[in-house]
Amino acid sequence: MSLTPQADQDTPDDQSGRHRGGGRRGGGGTDGRRRRRRALRWSATVLAVVILGTAGAGYLYYQHLNDNLKKDDLNIGDAKDRAAETEANAAGQTPLNILLIGSDARDSKENQKLGGAKETFGGVPLADVQMLLHVSADRTNMSVVSMPRDTLVDMPKCTDPDSGDVYQARQRAMTNQSLGRGGPGCTVATWEKLTDIHIDHFMMIDFSGVVSMADAIGGVPVCVNANIESKDSKGHGSGLKLEKGTTYVKGEQALQWLRTRYGFEDGSDLARAKAQHQYMNSMVRELRKSAKLSNPGKLRALAEAATNALTVDPGLGTVAKLYDLAGELKKVPTSRITMTTMPNEYDTIQTGRVVPTEDATKLFRLVREDIALDGKDKKKPTKEKGSADPAAADDEIAVQVQNGTRTDTLAPASGRATTVAGLLVDKGFARAVADPSTTPVEDTTLVRYPSADLEGDAQRLAKALGIPTSAVEKSTNVSGVTLVVGADWREGTAYKAPKEDDRTPDTAEALNASDTKACMKVDPDFTW
Repeated sequence: MSLTPQADQDTPDDQSGRHRGGGRRGGGGTDGRRRRRRALRWSATVLAVVILGTAGAGYLYYQHLNDNLKKDDLNIGDAKDRAAETEANAAGQTPLNILLIGSDARDSKENQKLGGAKETFGGVPLADVQMLLHVSADRTNMSVVSMPRDTLVDMPKCTDPDSGDVYQARQRAMTNQSLGRGGPGCTVATWEKLTDIHIDHFMMIDFSGVVSMADAIGGVPVCVNANIESKDSKGHGSGLKLEKGTTYVKGEQALQWLRTRYGFEDGSDLARAKAQHQYMNSMVRELRKSAKLSNPGKLRALAEAATNALTVDPGLGTVAKLYDLAGELKKVPTSRITMTTMPNEYDTIQTGRVVPTEDATKLFRLVREDIALDGKDKKKPTKEKGSADPAAADDEIAVQVQNGTRTDTLAPASGRATTVAGLLVDKGFARAVADPSTTPVEDTTLVRYPSADLEGDAQRLAKALGIPTSAVEKSTNVSGVTLVVGADWREGTAYKAPKEDDRTPDTAEALNASDTKACMKVDPDFTW
């Protein structure tokens, strides 16, 4: 069978996430510059090449490489939906958060040839692969969190920086639709709204770039536990055909691996994410081995392929900036790189879609607080968390107190919001009042605030009550600083914070980059 890649064609459920025609972004009538910027059919895992490979290339053909790079705005969402900038740790070091995003746009002859699905040519692009790369402040570890493309999220309002078109906020929309709402800056805005993690940069790579960069590397080892052919009787599948065991894949075969759903495990996007993690880890190991050889020709090829493939935010818009970033990332040992998938469960309303779970909220907190996902953190010096927004005086902070003490087995503790509001008044928060209009359900006590200008007030309230900073969260579901009294504070006047569990949830399916034994399970229906 030919190894030419074919589309991993969408099922009817998948197609609800694809837009055809319409809109300026991705439409067939746009000018050449915009068309080139959106020629971004890709797989995010190959970004490891860019991140780790360009450092060795240095400043070869500096201006030429700079001209190769394409740039787009970092965040085009509303200010109220943005996460506060990450603060430095006690040693003055700051973590890095980079969103790796990619489009399934088929808007060039080369990408169309590789991608197939001719009926979607020129359609609005979808961000089918999204990974948040977090580099710890002290550069000792790196974490990657993948979000399945079928995840339902609340999207913020976004404004196209070129056309001025405004895309209104949406609820329960597929996350991959964010890219078609003004560009990659809306995908960044959607992540910040969901996770409250400040994103410093984004990187996108086009589809054909996967092939050229995989060739430049010389192959990446991947493993399957049985012979696989990713193609069913209806032609669905990537066309990947491998024998059982480990194979070095490159070029179009590498692209097939990265696109395969049909044939891996249950055939879902979750299985594809696992395969991409395996490839990314293997690529990091191969790159670091190659770097020791200091092969100028190979490194130059990587630099050419990388800069031609990339679209970045202005903060990464030169080879010098990419070089500096690569230098930071290379400080992280391979054994401290952890790949994860956002914990999720199938939605009860929309078939085939998933939603984040409580474990996802925990995983985002760990990343936000710069806690290593491999569990190997040494105790770090800490300082009290501050805020870009200073707190008002206690007697000027308006606080709404809600009774969230109801559980599956217990009714709400009567009058709890009124009691705690009175306690706050006694502590000097003269504008604290009970809010009887809603009775949320929360296992633990939380402080919520709607926008960055109230973050300092929310943190001050939490400190006064002994509530941990991890329980202070931004939420557009509240209109002001709001204290939700949870089931862990049904009685008494003193809050006792529960001991926090900083272990990575098992549902995140963590994979360490030094694991050379990872092997994808093959669906018996796709063996040969």
